Amino acid sequence: MNERHVTDQQHVLADLARRGADNRKELSLAVGPVVSAEARPVTVISHVGCNVYSVQPVVLAEMGTAPEPIGEPTEAFNLAESFQDEGVLSAGAHALMFHVGDKNAFYAVP
Repeated sequence: MNERHVTDQQHVLADLARRGADNRKELSLAVGPVVSAEARPVTVISHVGCNVYSVQPVVLAEMGTAPEPIGEPTEAFNLAESFQDEGVLSAGAHALMFHVGDKNAFYAVP
């Protein structure tokens, strides 16, 4: 085992000892040749069709301030909604977007 892995595991164990296992929140995702582990915060701009939305990447600023838009808007699938039905997520919703294959995806429950 490398030294960094041991140090990371020690931090996890210390965190569990302080706060307990019930308070630990984890994110799991598939990582492979076509899946990015990098998540970007986005704001929903508008509904495009079915479960596809136009989203704007944002930078999280200081606490209590609105996220600042960066880059160009893009389209992304909301995996919390059916691929066949019209989506109902409202503009202004926030989510974390992942790049999967040649598509962008996020999960936001309406």
